[in-house]
Amino acid sequence: MSGEEPSEGLGEEPSEGPGDEPTEEPRVAPRVALVLSYSGESFHGWQYQGETTPTVQLKLSKALEVVATAPVTIFCAGRTDTGVHATKQVVHFDSEVERPSKSWLMGANAHLPDSVSVTWAGSVTADFDARRSATARRYVYVIYNSRVRSALFPQHVTREHRQLDAARMHEAAQALPGEQDFSAFRAANCQSLTPMRNVHKVSVTRRGDLIVVDITANAFLHHMVRNIAGTLMDVGAGLYEPAWVKELLAKKDRTLASKTAPPNGLYLVDVHYPETFGIPAGPVMPHLLGGLVGSE
Repeated sequence: MSGEEPSEGLGEEPSEGPGDEPTEEPRVAPRVALVLSYSGESFHGWQYQGETTPTVQLKLSKALEVVATAPVTIFCAGRTDTGVHATKQVVHFDSEVERPSKSWLMGANAHLPDSVSVTWAGSVTADFDARRSATARRYVYVIYNSRVRSALFPQHVTREHRQLDAARMHEAAQALPGEQDFSAFRAANCQSLTPMRNVHKVSVTRRGDLIVVDITANAFLHHMVRNIAGTLMDVGAGLYEPAWVKELLAKKDRTLASKTAPPNGLYLVDVHYPETFGIPAGPVMPHLLGGLVGSE
């Protein structure tokens, strides 16, 4: 999708003359939105990379093609990288065939691997766009803070053996909210035209051996959350003072910040839209954390 808008015509539309047949309005294909969750460890990210590379977009497109009996082009709220998970990814597509919402949901799931699940399907208005209509995205980064590895869910948390001080991490993270230049936390190959983003809120909390970084923003730069997580872990380990994060933002230099944290612990947990579109809210936390971490 190029992102270019069609140019507007100049002048007035010609009026109908005697004997002219009225022009039929072109049929607009119904637009459908889906909410899905997926476990990212077996995928090379969201975006299609050819028929032989396992991506979430490829698997979902193939499943929907069976239900629609025709190829389907899908658009997502935010592309996730290799190994990154989602509990609420949102997509939309147009289809020439009409199906009940239940058919899109059940039909897609019947042809998806166990690591991907459509959790909601519904018709939306033609002006809904999974990416452009979103007002905010929310990610959580889950850290298993222990000197000894766990045999449970190794691909769904990031283990950090250093003892981390979550209170120091939370203090440091409070430099992030607001509309700012996030060049210090931007991947070198980020394709965004601007480093400006607006972080709405961020928190760091601990429950036992789990530390959760919870961040909501209007949008994110490539690797932004993982770069922030890596930096906050170094603060929590005592390598830097909490004020260091504010200094990094001011210097706008990615090379001064910490290394990118692994993808294992990163989850896209919610995408916010105006209520008029009827997209259901996401879970408070990833399923494996249900009841362990407080709500927003």
